[in-house]
This record gives sequence, structure tokens and C-alpha cells, in this order.
Amino acid sequence: MKVNADLYVKDVPGQLVGSLDPISLVDGNIVGVVHNREEVMDGRISVNITFEVDSAEQLDKLKGIWRSKDVIISRIGSVTETFPMEYMLIGDISASSIEKMLNNAKKKVAVESMDIRYSSKTASNKQTIMISAKVCSPEDIKKLDKFLAAECSKSNIVYIRGVEE
Repeated sequence: MKVNADLYVKDVPGQLVGSLDPISLVDGNIVGVVHNREEVMDGRISVNITFEVDSAEQLDKLKGIWRSKDVIISRIGSVTETFPMEYMLIGDISASSIEKMLNNAKKKVAVESMDIRYSSKTASNKQTIMISAKVCSPEDIKKLDKFLAAECSKSNIVYIRGVEE
């Protein structure tokens, strides 16, 4: 499992290495480290670490080691890979109908996040809606594509799917 943690370590020589070394002691693998000397709290500096471990037991052991070394764990959580896609919908669409459509989509697809932007209506009562979605798998992109295409077809809404990178 991939994990991201925000730690605070004492601002003295050797503390950064002392906070990273325990990851290898539990057979973990460091993916990235951001050492932020400007973010200071009670004489401690912020360190953001992304790493991989194989089990929750390894993670629990690591947390115990950090606590014994007086490393403050500010936040820790798993990192979920997401897959982005963008859509443009054009038509006579009300905010409530798009909200209902997207809530139904979330029931069928593992959606991590959605950002929705509306344009003002034109003289012909058409509106453009931009949707930026992040889903949990490539299969979820296919499911969301199929769902939105079907819903837009039923509602006489032009549906434009973004281009994958």
C-alpha cells in the first residue's frame, strides 16, 4: 500500500535521516520526501513522506518506531491513484438536473472527485457545463463515459468527452 505522512521532527542535525531510516527497518520503500524548513511548529520542521509498505502491520510498527524517536505524526493516510477525465455538456440543462445526473453517476462509478463549471445560458437557452472527474480505475472511466453518453442522449444534450493523454 502507498502511504503519505506529514511528520514534524526536531530541527537538529540527523533528525531527517532518523525519520526516514525506520521506513527501511520495516521493509518499506520511500517514493518521495519533501523537507519543508519554512514550516516550523514548536521548534520542529515539517517533513512529507510518501512510501510503500506491504501490510498494515508494517505501518503500525513504523508508527511505533517514529513515536519512540519523538517524531510527531501530524497526518498519515493511504494514497489512492486516480484517473482524470473531462467532459463538456451543451444544452438546455438546469443545475438541479445536472446535479441529479452526477449523483446517479456516483452510485454506479467509483468517483474520487468532480469539479463542475457552468456557463451562463445563451439566447437559445443553451448552457455549457465542464466536468472534470477523477475516478479510481480505467474501468471507471469507461463506466462514466457510458453512463454520461446514455443520460445525455436521453436528455438531448450534446456530450463531448475529453481526450486522454
